[in-house]
Amino acid sequence: MTESNEALVLRATAFAAEVHTHQRRKGAAQEPYVNHVIEVAAALAAAGAPVPAILAGLLHDTIEDGDTVGRPVTERELAERFGAEVAAIVVEVTDDKTLPKAERKRRQVETATKKSEAARMVKLADKAANLRAITVSPPPSWDLARKRDYLDWADAVAAGCRGVNPSLEEAFDTALALARTALEDQTLD
Repeated sequence: MTESNEALVLRATAFAAEVHTHQRRKGAAQEPYVNHVIEVAAALAAAGAPVPAILAGLLHDTIEDGDTVGRPVTERELAERFGAEVAAIVVEVTDDKTLPKAERKRRQVETATKKSEAARMVKLADKAANLRAITVSPPPSWDLARKRDYLDWADAVAAGCRGVNPSLEEAFDTALALARTALEDQTLD
């Protein structure tokens, strides 16, 4: 018997929750990190993304963050649990944490257009979710300039991801506009 898509999604959600158990978002609300990956996957599902992209949305930070917040996760483990296609998408959206942060950010912009359609969908959903998080619960240590820099950088990454899903692009554009308005309101206080 083949596993249903619903069962796969639930299994991936449980795995993401396990890996991110001790991780919190950077924002003032300090919400559980797993909320973020669920938001990303929900956005992908609502936009009609294929199941491998939805699964990758749930798992997109497991390799990158597993070493530091949970337990190490490898491409091989993800392939064994969720298939080679899902693992490959996750690897595509995983930053190399051995590089300095500025270099990782530069590479995200530079390589966005070269990613698979599924990876670009995950990136769009991820960046939109991050923009919403910054709007409602920004990291307390981020000043206005850092928030603006993040918005500009996220916009540059998203520019390279366009052309794969109009719904995800619209969601990103809406999140960016709301974030820019929220930042503008902060400068008027």
